[in-house]
Amino acid sequence: MTWLRDLSVLWSLFHILIIFMLLYRSRFDRRRTNFLTGITMGPLILLNVAGVMVFGAEVMGQAFILTCTLPSLVFFWFISKDKKGSFFFTFCMADTVALWVIAVTNVADFYLGNQQYVVMFLGRLVMFPMVEWFAVRCLRKPYLELQESVTSGWGIFAGMTALYYVLLAVEANFPVVITAREQELPSFFLILALMPMTYATIFVALYRQLLLYRKRQAERVLRAQKNALESQLDNQQRIRRMKHDMKGHTVTLSGLLAAGKLKEAQEYLKRVEVEMDALSGQFCVNSYLNAVFVHYFQKLEELGAKCTIDIQVGEEELPFMELCQILSNGLENACDALKGLKREEREVSVQMKYSKAYLLIRIRNRCREGLHVERGMLPSTEKEGQDHGFGLLTVQEVAGQLDGEMFCYTENGNFVLDVMVSCHSFR
Repeated sequence: MTWLRDLSVLWSLFHILIIFMLLYRSRFDRRRTNFLTGITMGPLILLNVAGVMVFGAEVMGQAFILTCTLPSLVFFWFISKDKKGSFFFTFCMADTVALWVIAVTNVADFYLGNQQYVVMFLGRLVMFPMVEWFAVRCLRKPYLELQESVTSGWGIFAGMTALYYVLLAVEANFPVVITAREQELPSFFLILALMPMTYATIFVALYRQLLLYRKRQAERVLRAQKNALESQLDNQQRIRRMKHDMKGHTVTLSGLLAAGKLKEAQEYLKRVEVEMDALSGQFCVNSYLNAVFVHYFQKLEELGAKCTIDIQVGEEELPFMELCQILSNGLENACDALKGLKREEREVSVQMKYSKAYLLIRIRNRCREGLHVERGMLPSTEKEGQDHGFGLLTVQEVAGQLDGEMFCYTENGNFVLDVMVSCHSFR
């Protein structure tokens, strides 16, 4: 019945792969990821199964970390979008869960199946799909969101999981398989019982981080809406003041014209025009977007920043709520970054261009010396002591909702935020 053992090993290795791929984020699209995984992991799995057939399960169990775990770790690290703690935690968690299932079915087969491998095979046949069902149904969506939103704090969890994996592998296979060391079985059972409790603790902590992220995100949205509404109210008050002042301007101009002072009237009219432009704060036709620009233009003026705004949008129907979120968060981050610079170094520019296919937004601001952000990466989400923070995650998420992309990077002492959204997503 050794063919059942070999088949169960193949089944286990295949499902370790599935569990991990359900939870990690690749830097390539799905088609390319599946292709690279197939040509790399397929032969690796077959070689390990062949090793079990030739050398036996006990020998390969002792060499499994070297023959399968480490090579797969290197491969998935290469194609993973995350290169730090969250990747290592996900990898070790998938391997540990699979190793737990393998250990439980091994012990069950030893005591209940008379080592005929029937109990082992049936146990793995049922338990691995159950684990994957739980991962898809309860874990995958919030876990992927958590990896997207939380970039720090994963290291300690990754370390705990890696140590647990090593502990389970050593206890199960060294110096011989655990079923040959009956005096150590009680401690081994305690380790098996401890693992679900450990992961429950870890996921409770991670879930609380996710709730904190959602709360902070909601606060950012509400703050952006509050700023937009306050700016609209301020604009209305300015317009009422302009209407009131226009009566006095009309009287003055009438008097100058009646007295034949045409040159003085022209000069007075120019001054009125400049004053009206300053009061109106008209940056674009869309009143909602204009309110955001007015609000942050005032903040930038208070910071003494040199501000350049180039808005090339007309009266098109735009998703103003989402765009207000993008602009508010981007400009808020720019203001935070400029506060840490000398007054004469504070510069920011905003460009917004609408075409038939795409809406493009670029916010560029001076940043502190030494800040380096690679294109496609996000800076730390911890706002304290950083130039750019939590709002970039909101920008990225909102851009994705509009079938677009967000990129940020540093170049020549500037932090650049580029957002491109598809016009087809809101037409």
